[in-house]
Amino acid sequence: MAAGVPVLILKEGTQRTYGREAIRANILAAKVLAEILKTSLGPRGLDKMLVDAFGDIVVTNDGATIVKEMEVQHPAAKLLVEVAKAQDAEVGDGTTTVVVLAGTLLEKAEKLLDENIHPTTIIEGYTKALEKALEYLSEIAVPVNVEDDNVLRKIIDTTISSKFVGHGPEKEKIIELVLNTIRIIAEKKGEGYEVDLDNVKIEKKKGGSLLDSRLVKGVVIDKEVVHPDMPRLVRDAKIAVLDAPLEVQKPDLSTKIRVTDIDQLERFLEEETKLIKEMVEKIAATGANVVITQKGIDEVAQHFLAKKGIMAVRRVKRSDIEKIAKATGAKIVTSLRDLKPEDLGYAELVEERRVGEDKMIFIEGAKNPKSVTILLRGANDMLLDEAERNVMDALHSLRNIMKEPKIVGGGGAVEVEIAEKLKDYAKTLGGKEQMAVEAYSEALEVIPIVLAESAGMDALDTLLKLRSLHAKGYKFAGVNVVEGKIEEDITKINVYEPILVKKQAIKSASEAAISLLKIDDVISAAPPKKEEKEKGEEGEEEEEGGSKFGGNFNF
Repeated sequence: MAAGVPVLILKEGTQRTYGREAIRANILAAKVLAEILKTSLGPRGLDKMLVDAFGDIVVTNDGATIVKEMEVQHPAAKLLVEVAKAQDAEVGDGTTTVVVLAGTLLEKAEKLLDENIHPTTIIEGYTKALEKALEYLSEIAVPVNVEDDNVLRKIIDTTISSKFVGHGPEKEKIIELVLNTIRIIAEKKGEGYEVDLDNVKIEKKKGGSLLDSRLVKGVVIDKEVVHPDMPRLVRDAKIAVLDAPLEVQKPDLSTKIRVTDIDQLERFLEEETKLIKEMVEKIAATGANVVITQKGIDEVAQHFLAKKGIMAVRRVKRSDIEKIAKATGAKIVTSLRDLKPEDLGYAELVEERRVGEDKMIFIEGAKNPKSVTILLRGANDMLLDEAERNVMDALHSLRNIMKEPKIVGGGGAVEVEIAEKLKDYAKTLGGKEQMAVEAYSEALEVIPIVLAESAGMDALDTLLKLRSLHAKGYKFAGVNVVEGKIEEDITKINVYEPILVKKQAIKSASEAAISLLKIDDVISAAPPKKEEKEKGEEGEEEEEGGSKFGGNFNF
């Protein structure tokens, strides 16, 4: 109010939450999201069934997938969704951990806020604790030999133990698939290895079981040959990879041709056929015997290609086109005029094979031996999607260990060890920051607590026993979730994780918590009114068409 007159700064309908109320609202949203994901953590973690507006079902315990499919609305919760996605993109594992840890860090911060500790003090304490946690993590880590297949097998085992494929007879099959894939695509660079996961394509096909899955040294595409007279098998394949249609281009505008004589129509059709024949002759002249295109292939073009003995595949996805080009050494050609013999790719074999009830194209013995395809089989789409996520997590884990060949104990061991060291560090600090560092250490202990709960163990009793063991120097004492007991050295039962995953999880969770604690004002714009929305949509239509009558004209 100014001199009795209200001053409007924000648009009508805008909501504003500020101060402690804003921080608490954000903390509550993060806590709720963490609470949802808690039960999915670890080998005994439970799955979530997510049903979208169209009735499509996703069943998973992958943190990033759950938060993505949930379509979260609250802005603070959306921030945690982004953190889970970043974790998934960066290291491919630990997505549930990062959300649960971020939610717990905020829950502990809320208790400090209740004691009138300023958010800035908590942030400073959390920042110091994060720096020390990463320092301790490097001290605890144990170097491993990535040349040893047994070490890699144990890492895959730990990664998939909490996943769908980590139980049952298919577990060993998946471990072998992932291990063989990494051995093919890993390139020695100096003392370490470089692993480019873009060289791996995962193709899914319903039918059979996961035990029927296999590794193909090459590229597999879910397409079939376009014409029955074309060869189904081509050896020493010279492959033309096109981003151009093998058909006569249609004009942009709608056109009409008035024909007064049947000869005119015949000449018109003959000219079309001639143009298509010239396209096929151009391809054949380069020596190509396989054509793979992202666009369509006209029926007449199919006929001429078949006569030349050229195998053709059409409407292949852009991502597959790029993988084929990379694998075979081909250049993606966007205009047939530019096609030259040196643009062709090479593969020892291109063959159409029956997989289940469908046919697929197998391109094997390609120029780039690093290109591989994992062909997954399964009873239904839901199972195949989850298996694909699990295999990608395992591939990421091996990539991480090859990037930085160090491991730490799983089963909550590393979190308890860091928490104990942070408590000692907190005693060296003065003032309220000490409380923030202690709160951070308590938040880390949520991981063994959740693992114990999921195994049906007494959470408090488990935590106290773990603290006792770590105080005695058992740095890898952790929860054996499968047998429901505590191990003095969790690595002896092959439960360990790459240091990169833990580093990224702790960093991402801490940064997310700090970001939310910094927010003290949430200003939400009012949703658009119905009339404004309709008006906006009409405006868009006019812009697209050029006039309200649309942009197509008949001549």
